[in-house]
Amino acid sequence: MKIEMDAVTSEVMSELELTQHDFWNVSRQTGIVLNTFVKMVNAKNVLEIGTSNGYSGLWIAKALKQTGGHLTTIEFYEKRQSIAIENFKKCGVDDIITPLQGDACEVVKSFSEDKIFDVVFIDANKKEYVDFFNLLKPHFAKHAVILADNIISHWLKVQPFINILEAEKDFQYEILELPAGLLIAYKN
Repeated sequence: MKIEMDAVTSEVMSELELTQHDFWNVSRQTGIVLNTFVKMVNAKNVLEIGTSNGYSGLWIAKALKQTGGHLTTIEFYEKRQSIAIENFKKCGVDDIITPLQGDACEVVKSFSEDKIFDVVFIDANKKEYVDFFNLLKPHFAKHAVILADNIISHWLKVQPFINILEAEKDFQYEILELPAGLLIAYKN
């Protein structure tokens, strides 16, 4: 099924796909999966770690426009975040996005106790996936969905994260063989 996009968003997405390797963006297939999962769980609060130029955030935000939700997205590099913010504005989703800039671990540590997420998408420093997961545990909704990119392409770096999930009795997960590999975990 094709996802409906307005002409401006479609043009911006096409432009961003041309720079996929420069900005470490997810594949189009992965973007569609992100969009689908946000809609499937009727997510209201989504966290993205690794904004880059906003490509994956646009897929998420377009789904959140349908669910009435909000995206909080964290990017370490200010220049990339500036590009993402501009892309969010062009596509008319900036009103449902809170962009945060800085080290993701430090940003997550600053979240109040009542900051809860239905869906978390992780696509940043692969060696920190375990840290992100551990810091976010108190912020997962009861039946949260965690999606993590680069599970196949960077498997050595993310193996400790997979090991942590394997040991967690409250989580089940599967790895989808999309470009770069996408892990989907569900909190029981």
